[in-house]
Amino acid sequence: MKVVVVGCTHAGTATVVNLKEMHPECDVTIYERNDNISFLSCGIALQVGGVIAEPKKLFYNSPEKLAKSGVVTKMKHDVLDIDFDNKKLKVKNLLNGEEFEDYYDKLVLTIGSWPIVPKFEGGDLENIVLCKNHDHAEIIVKKTEHAKNVVVIGAGYIGVELAEAFELKGKKVTLIDAEERIMAKYLDKEFTDIAENEFRSKGVKLVLGEKVARFEGENGKVQKVVTDKGSYEGDLVVLCIGFAPATKIVQGKLDTLKNGAIIIDEYMRTSREDVFAAGDCCVVKYNPANEERYIPLATNAVRMGTLVARNIENPTLKYMGTQGTSGIKIYDQCIASTGMTEEVAKATTNFNIASVSIRDNYRPEFMPTFEEAMVKLVYNKDTREVLGGQIISKIDLTQMMNTLSVVIQNKMTVEELAMTDFFFQPHFNKPWSLLNAIALEAL
Repeated sequence: MKVVVVGCTHAGTATVVNLKEMHPECDVTIYERNDNISFLSCGIALQVGGVIAEPKKLFYNSPEKLAKSGVVTKMKHDVLDIDFDNKKLKVKNLLNGEEFEDYYDKLVLTIGSWPIVPKFEGGDLENIVLCKNHDHAEIIVKKTEHAKNVVVIGAGYIGVELAEAFELKGKKVTLIDAEERIMAKYLDKEFTDIAENEFRSKGVKLVLGEKVARFEGENGKVQKVVTDKGSYEGDLVVLCIGFAPATKIVQGKLDTLKNGAIIIDEYMRTSREDVFAAGDCCVVKYNPANEERYIPLATNAVRMGTLVARNIENPTLKYMGTQGTSGIKIYDQCIASTGMTEEVAKATTNFNIASVSIRDNYRPEFMPTFEEAMVKLVYNKDTREVLGGQIISKIDLTQMMNTLSVVIQNKMTVEELAMTDFFFQPHFNKPWSLLNAIALEAL
């Protein structure tokens, strides 16, 4: 059996590693445009801020390591076309320009996503950069040395992490987003208010509810970002607007969503026989809303790639879906969320949405130290099922959202969560866990 894997970041790497473990006899070939694999882009901000001294540690695998396991690793190779009827690929060697054909018995598409880049006037000026892969990371780190005024466009997780990193490097930072709040997709207002205050207290300028109109500069280099409401100095601009599936090569050939995300079944199979897909190029089953959505996360990609390997010969292990669980640390604030926020739930579903919030110290007040935590629970008032949750504290309590992710996945009710067994130990918590307490509040 010959398996060809197109693209090799997280989903591709997980596919290949598991394939060689489970099917050591199979012939595996990777085609990858870059000269590296498995780069953890979530570490770019840590690299920029100087938290990570050795960027090489952001790679958890390598072409050389995969080659030693018997994988044919074709780096700097671009797949130009795929003939699904005849199971053939047209490939270009980016180093010498040579084009050739290859064939497959099973094809795995892990072609990922790419940053959304609107066509702004002045968008071709120098020092306007993207933030996605290792090459981008190297460029950002290099340009940061000479930058004074940094503008980050897009206040999702990547944007806010970069804003903090630039501020820690002593730069004058402006964070721009068309939404009225930062991280609006992941957190409700009471949580983003705290995060925004953290940024403002450190001198980061938050420009929210404004859309970028154009860039201006001199001598071919950017100097200013102009929005629909103002203008802001910036000699380095980082675009973090969002991501879209990089699926142009399969458009019209596979079933996809309108945004190009490949539609797959619970065994990672596409609409064509013997063709699998995983990672940022795909839809995911979003359990809280019980529908398919596009949620590009490395955690999804690794799970999906692993499932491809397990289902490559026969449908064996089903995809359980995702809650979109995520976490972030902004200065001293440890924040995590899972499932739907109250705002997103009300805007995207017809459910009868309710929510509760509590503030409480995470462990008994008789302990030498204790910190306050704020927790929020979102649920369906009719079915009582838990749909989402958020937590913020200066103490790392983010793992509670992993627990709540399991609660959502298993369609537990607020009544069940209220009475779920959690341990009590004064070093760590109170007799009623914060998750018990928030569910009791819902009752």
